[in-house]
Amino acid sequence: MLKGRLGLETARIPHADRAGLLWLSRGALTARDGTLSFERGPGSTKNDPLDPGQYGIPLQGVSMILLGPGSTVSHDALRLLARHGTALAAVGEDGVRCYTAPPLIANRSGLARRQARAWADPSTRLHVARRMYAWRMGEVLPNEKISVLRGMEGARMKETYRLAAIQAGIEWRGRRYDRARPGADDLPNQALNHAVSAVEAAAAIAVSATATLPQLGFVHEDPGQSFVLDIADLFRDSVTIPVAFRSARKAAESGGRRNIERVTRRECGRTLQRERTVPKMIERIKALFEDAETRSPGSS
Repeated sequence: MLKGRLGLETARIPHADRAGLLWLSRGALTARDGTLSFERGPGSTKNDPLDPGQYGIPLQGVSMILLGPGSTVSHDALRLLARHGTALAAVGEDGVRCYTAPPLIANRSGLARRQARAWADPSTRLHVARRMYAWRMGEVLPNEKISVLRGMEGARMKETYRLAAIQAGIEWRGRRYDRARPGADDLPNQALNHAVSAVEAAAAIAVSATATLPQLGFVHEDPGQSFVLDIADLFRDSVTIPVAFRSARKAAESGGRRNIERVTRRECGRTLQRERTVPKMIERIKALFEDAETRSPGSS
């Protein structure tokens, strides 16, 4: 039984037995009678899964709440979430942005410790990177330096872009990105930029939900979100590129009437939801470090 007005006692349900992610938007998340309550008002959109009304939230039954646009959260609700080890992230529509995810899951460190040990050992770090490349390419790459693997992957991506453009029926003149003038790129490159951002946001949600360390990447090394970029790249072929080229075709067919960023983000949001991409990312993260400390770097 929950004690007191806020029900502040130690969480009893392990995360392995929780349901995973709960998406909420356009409402108020508050504490009510010792548990969480989410109140939806009028003004729903066609994409909202909940009708207006008040809903009880089983805060110990989920690992992470994703709070979308038009939502507020009370101080008491944050205290409840922190006490019961339920994480909270402020996200964009359909998870195509991840604005903040406070570290409310300090009682879970198993994956983070395995990640840190794998990252700290050069041979194990290379083994994990090769595992990522094997998942993406469907084959185990040679036991080479990471710079060699990046070069092999870069050559493969050029061909992947070319084939995706042919399938989508749009012209492709190569990958280009001008950071100073992103709007000056052609439609396919603009769509790729927006799709990459959206999938990286989904990966940030997955990394936060698993309490892994975003700074410790295995393919990417320097950015503060290196591990987020690693996870996002696992879905480049299956999500990012197809979404980008479909969106570029739709924008081109509209004759300039449809904004490429809006088209891409909506297309990516629908795909993330339909394909259950964030849960898949979470499962990939969990599987990534299985046997990483005991397997030799030359094994698959």
